[in-house]
Amino acid sequence: MATGSIAHNLDVARSLLTTAMRSGMGVATSPVDARPQWLFELYEFEGCPYCRLVREALTELDLDATIYPCPKGGERFRPRVADLGGRTQFPFLVDPNTGERMFESADIVRYLFGNYGHRPLPWHWRAMEFQQFGSGLAGVPRLGAGIRAVPAKAPELPLELYSFEASPFARVVRERLCELELPYVLRSCGRSTAADWLPPALRDAMRWQHEPQTLNRRTLKERAGRVSIPYLVDPNTGTELGDSARIVEYLDATYRL
Repeated sequence: MATGSIAHNLDVARSLLTTAMRSGMGVATSPVDARPQWLFELYEFEGCPYCRLVREALTELDLDATIYPCPKGGERFRPRVADLGGRTQFPFLVDPNTGERMFESADIVRYLFGNYGHRPLPWHWRAMEFQQFGSGLAGVPRLGAGIRAVPAKAPELPLELYSFEASPFARVVRERLCELELPYVLRSCGRSTAADWLPPALRDAMRWQHEPQTLNRRTLKERAGRVSIPYLVDPNTGTELGDSARIVEYLDATYRL
């Protein structure tokens, strides 16, 4: 086995530990009745524990957003946050559907559930200080991944990533997108049926004719022939890739300086 493969597998193993420490947050989805017309703009960085909470809520509500990565040392989108919000703090949400702009993970989560979930705030989100503490601890196994910027070329168009927050494989891809300051449309693909919980290889082996129930999972199956997370679409090069190791390798080869 190549050294690079070993390193990637160890990275995924540490990512799996982060998932376990979040105790199922950011896995399942209960979609909103109607999606907003315009995508949210979320300025954040992957290693931020407060930003993780917002991404978990997006998965839970099956909502998409354009992610503008703002790692430490980054110069591509951090200045925009100061211009739009008056200070450099993360996460920062812009909702073009309502004109709202807000900081603070607790406020953003309440806003998403109140304005788009049309349901009472779930009990696990009412203990926000506990969630913030738990998210901070869960970031420890990542050893600083997704926090600091590395030199990279800017794409002309945002990339597109099919993901759900707790996926250990998708996490390593999001971290690299963040470090490279590559904007992307986050397509939420949380699990909503029993079949969604089966690994793609097992579904294939069982010849399970799985019909996804959520929009992004249906779209992904039509696009790729199966639902396997993560899945990257790069409109700048026409490239579409599954498998986290191949995606990370592609991002480095295409954009890293």
